[in-house]
Amino acid sequence: MIRSRIIDIVLGVAGLAALLLLWHFVTALELISRVFLPGPAATIAALEWGLVNGDLLPQTIATINRMVQGWLLASLVAIAVGSLIGVSAIARAYIQPTLEFLRPLPASAIIPVAISIFGLNTSMVLGVVVFGAVWPTLLGTIHGFAHVEPRLVEVSRLLQMSRWEFIYKIGLPNAVPDILAGMRLSLTVALILAVVGELLTAQEGLGTAVLHAARSYRAADLYAGIILLGMIGLVSNYGLAIADKRILAWKS
Repeated sequence: MIRSRIIDIVLGVAGLAALLLLWHFVTALELISRVFLPGPAATIAALEWGLVNGDLLPQTIATINRMVQGWLLASLVAIAVGSLIGVSAIARAYIQPTLEFLRPLPASAIIPVAISIFGLNTSMVLGVVVFGAVWPTLLGTIHGFAHVEPRLVEVSRLLQMSRWEFIYKIGLPNAVPDILAGMRLSLTVALILAVVGELLTAQEGLGTAVLHAARSYRAADLYAGIILLGMIGLVSNYGLAIADKRILAWKS
């Protein structure tokens, strides 16, 4: 197990090194103008300067805060609504058709509606992030409740559990793996929509930083912002993967 993990890490580092080497040769041979694609050294220098002396650090924090707030709110709504649908036939009859109507809608189609309701502000961005990030966790919660072991359902009836007791003691523990998988997908969606919202509203964040760098032809700053966004996604995904393993350790 440890050996396999070490091999995975070595292969991952080798893949990143190969990508950086290819990037260096493309820029060194000027296959693409440095106006549009700076070298790795110039990009790393811009990233370091932006974090230490510029405003990349507060912009990164702003994007992370926006992403996490929307993700947490979406997760709470998804788990609550998914639990209600999972245990109540009446709720399924009333709510699920509406959810099936809303689910295929791309978040980009909701942006004009959100702008008309909230205006170009933080609330609009948060609303769009929540709308786009809620679905993976919601569907995971519903799936987890739908696949509760039938014998456990019978036991809950014999013990005369209330609906809330069933949710807390049987439904949610059974749905935890699906919920966590949905939350990992939701976090990626939340990051994407947070950046899109920043691009539209000019709110402080990496989306705005990347847009201004592109408009000013500051390619090194542009790619520095993109690298930061990739790092946010990478760290958050690995963090949730570690939390997933620890939370589900009882299943192994």
